[in-house]
Amino acid sequence: MRQRLSSEPDRYRGRRRVPTPPRSRYAIVVTSAFVGAGVVALGAASQIPDHKAVSPEVLKNLESAHVASDAIADRSTDNHAASRSEDRSASVDKTKLSADQAAADVWMLPMEEYTFTSPYGVRWGKLHAGIDLADPEGTLFKAVHAGTVTQAGYNGGYGYCITVKNTDGTEVIYAHARRLFVKAGQPVKAGQAMGEVGNTGASYGSHLHLEIHVNGQPTDPIPFLRQRGVDIKLGVESVYASMADAAS
Repeated sequence: MRQRLSSEPDRYRGRRRVPTPPRSRYAIVVTSAFVGAGVVALGAASQIPDHKAVSPEVLKNLESAHVASDAIADRSTDNHAASRSEDRSASVDKTKLSADQAAADVWMLPMEEYTFTSPYGVRWGKLHAGIDLADPEGTLFKAVHAGTVTQAGYNGGYGYCITVKNTDGTEVIYAHARRLFVKAGQPVKAGQAMGEVGNTGASYGSHLHLEIHVNGQPTDPIPFLRQRGVDIKLGVESVYASMADAAS
């Protein structure tokens, strides 16, 4: 290092160094600033309304609105329940109407079980105007279709028999019965028990003679009933027969 000559001026001579303030003074200044800012913030906050403090009038309005909402919900529930009740009632009425309609339109077998013994046609030189279905005496026989009884009682070779005029104008004769449950003028439904199988009149064994007349003339019951969903030979009846049973 070069030594300063005595002839060179002293650049620092005549200057005073400013003393550095102590660190504690800086701390006091900063602390004072934070405290002042806090006081200002508290003063400003005191001017802001408290959102949690709701006026009694607002609370009353909210309570009224809540009560009204509950009332509307209860009314909606009641209306929905009433609507479902009406729907069920309409469904029941519709089912009943369908069952009643089925009972009026359906054709059925005259007995649950039987043995087909004699067809429609010429027999022993004259017309056998119906079919014969053998069953033990006392077996119940039923109306094959809805109608009105026009004759019930003993009728010569038919023995005890019933004639029913159906809703479509055709007539059905149930002959050789042992016992009758209906009388003239009485309405009957398809599937309704009308009497018991017997062996009365010109009969050679316990059976039901079933005869059908269209426009006053006898017709073969086999094809006639088959066209209406009833097969005598197969023992099959209309799919609507169960609805007719429900309605009766």
